[in-house]
Amino acid sequence: MTTPPTTQSAPHIHTAPRTDVSQNQGKFRIHFNFPGRAVPDHDDHGYGPLATVVESFMDPGTLIRMHQHRNEEIISWVPEGVMRHDDRQGNELVTDSEHLMVMNAGSGFWHAEETYAEDPPLRMLQIFVRPQTLDLQPKIQHEPIPESTPDAWRHLFGPEGGDAPLFVRNDVDFYDCRLAAGATVSVPTHPDWDTYLYVFEGAVDVEDAQLGYTESALIQGNGDDDTSMTASEDSLLVAFCINPEAPITRQGTIGR
Repeated sequence: MTTPPTTQSAPHIHTAPRTDVSQNQGKFRIHFNFPGRAVPDHDDHGYGPLATVVESFMDPGTLIRMHQHRNEEIISWVPEGVMRHDDRQGNELVTDSEHLMVMNAGSGFWHAEETYAEDPPLRMLQIFVRPQTLDLQPKIQHEPIPESTPDAWRHLFGPEGGDAPLFVRNDVDFYDCRLAAGATVSVPTHPDWDTYLYVFEGAVDVEDAQLGYTESALIQGNGDDDTSMTASEDSLLVAFCINPEAPITRQGTIGR
């Protein structure tokens, strides 16, 4: 008796337009991207441990005064320009295209953010990950990151104990990619996990879906598949591989 081959179902690609959830504080402006809202009838604005991806703008000469975060992992990804950080632990750090910062807020972490008058306008992503448990030990990571390779994904953070340069305390892997017009790459995958894509610049085709500037997609069921994407113009992309079954907390200061 011959066993029929196993048929794998195609991944489900849920697309989302540019967010309409924003705050305007003059020299500091933010747009909230909620990965869970891309999925019909999903009862959580986040998706598993990924709470929100915030597109942040800071004009030159902007100060966000000292404030506290608790029970969230906050990643600052700065593709151009600089974001200046100081905190109550005495750190004075500059995050730019060559460095990544992860603030593991845990039981509480106080910090401030600033751009100097001579700095360029800043557009960055601030990523909020829900930790597995409450009131973990607070700490900060600020590390140089590998030089990017054109048309290839760069692994920047992942679960604690993994091989990424920096870590978060839950099941999320983060990648970025500069993809030239006409180039094709496979979407990052992890067995039994799903993938959230965000177009920071440019436009891409993901299978039969088209994503433009600041649009996003949640791809379910692609953990064992090769889902390809092709840039229709020069693009800068980020991707998150997410374990939707990971234990989470929802008591973060912002990333609930």
